[in-house]
Amino acid sequence: MSDTSPPAPATDAVLEPEPSEPVGAVQVRPARSRRTTAVKVVLAAVAAVVVFLAPAYIDAEYLTVANWVMVGAVGGMGLTMLVGQAGQLSLAHSFFALVGGVSYAVLAGPRDEASYTGLGLPSLLAAVLAVLCAGLVGAAFAPISGRLRGIYLGVASLSLVFVGFWLARELPSLAGSTSSGRYAPSLNLFGFDFGELHPELHVLNVPMGKVERSFWLYAALTALAYVLGRGALSGRVGRGWRALRDNEAVATVMGVSVVRQKALAFAVSSAYAGLAGVMVVWWYDGLMKPDESVDFGTYSTTAAISYLAICVIGGLGSLGGAVLGSVVVFGLPQIIQLVTSSDDYSGTGFTPGVITNFVFGSLIVLIILFEPRGLAGLGARLRAVLRR
Repeated sequence: MSDTSPPAPATDAVLEPEPSEPVGAVQVRPARSRRTTAVKVVLAAVAAVVVFLAPAYIDAEYLTVANWVMVGAVGGMGLTMLVGQAGQLSLAHSFFALVGGVSYAVLAGPRDEASYTGLGLPSLLAAVLAVLCAGLVGAAFAPISGRLRGIYLGVASLSLVFVGFWLARELPSLAGSTSSGRYAPSLNLFGFDFGELHPELHVLNVPMGKVERSFWLYAALTALAYVLGRGALSGRVGRGWRALRDNEAVATVMGVSVVRQKALAFAVSSAYAGLAGVMVVWWYDGLMKPDESVDFGTYSTTAAISYLAICVIGGLGSLGGAVLGSVVVFGLPQIIQLVTSSDDYSGTGFTPGVITNFVFGSLIVLIILFEPRGLAGLGARLRAVLRR
């Protein structure tokens, strides 16, 4: 069985290893560490203010693109931890996003709909349970992921996309029909509905509509996903995954449970994809609609490859790189569509989607040739130059 382990990751956790400290020693934080922490707190506060004020200055159509980019960023973070940190290849990320979206539609959907199954749970509880459902489905894949590696694992996981496509068509009462789909409510957080215009809200005398409120929600979820992922990678879980990625035999000798760590990595990655699936439903104004083709659509094989492209372009194992990769893969087609007229493509085959495929295809080739650590690696080089 061939080993197709990914190239050296560009994860922040690897670039900045934790210093070892003797057991029982008094831990004294140096002044530089305290300054670094203070700077991070200030930057986080500034970022929060910028995110809060941004909808007052940015048009709704660009905020919609930003929301879609954050959907890809959350999904990309989950996959880059699995591929770049745990060394496992998965092409089933779009399937787990489908599981998250369908689970949310069923859990939060109204009970009185004759054509669709709904439990009528509060939207926040339904979203949390949908993410857990996706994680459990990912953990259920452990018997296969524990026995396969590299391209064999990737091909096996790709079969889940076909299984999900078939199940969604066979169970329209759960997933909705392929022609019209089904609708699920928007998130209502302690009386504040992100999909409604009531209560009215103004920032700098600018009314905050559904898109603006969704921008805040998506930014908060992306930040939460980043913080949780960063905590996992810098702790015992991340060390176990990296030991597993580098050498399974050595990891076993060191006391790392290979089967358990692989199952945990798949579960965490799937939970991130499930959250991305819930965000997709919200982005489509509550519409949960299965794809009409297994090759094209929100939960198709193309989407699965797009998530993998996010990881490669951003840098395998880097959470921040996943955000940058999502800007290229998820954001570029819609940005091109916004800044140009659709008439510019009449009579040609160069649609925004085709142009984007050329761009990130070229980027993948260039990255593999010149910077295997992706955009995160370029950022690390830039930081090193600035520190000189």
